Amino acid sequence: MKGRKSIFMLLAMLGAFCTSIAQTAAPADFFAGKWEVTIFGTPQGDSKMIADLARTDGKLTGHLKNTADPEAEKIVITSVEEAADKITLGFSAQGYDVTLDLSKVDDDNLKGNLLNMFDATAKRVK
Repeated sequence: MKGRKSIFMLLAMLGAFCTSIAQTAAPADFFAGKWEVTIFGTPQGDSKMIADLARTDGKLTGHLKNTADPEAEKIVITSVEEAADKITLGFSAQGYDVTLDLSKVDDDNLKGNLLNMFDATAKRVK
């Protein structure tokens, strides 16, 4: 009886150990940080921006910066809708309110669209 308890305890600890090794720690706040966003096929060609997102008072906020024009003003993100694996950023561009929908692909990549018209990707800036 004593031998069976020892074997059971050993197997339980081994199982817990293997499970903890197999899991990788996800970022505590997945969408917060800097993301290099590329929007494909706009009338002005492909567009690249840096999205800088931070959690303030429990809400995700931030801005976008055009990488092609370092002198350009930052574009304030006016709304953020978050789900576990999806985010929608709202902002104004050239006088229009637009939305950028992005879904998690893996820990460092997102994929989606701008206004349901233009494909978009985002890669975490490390």
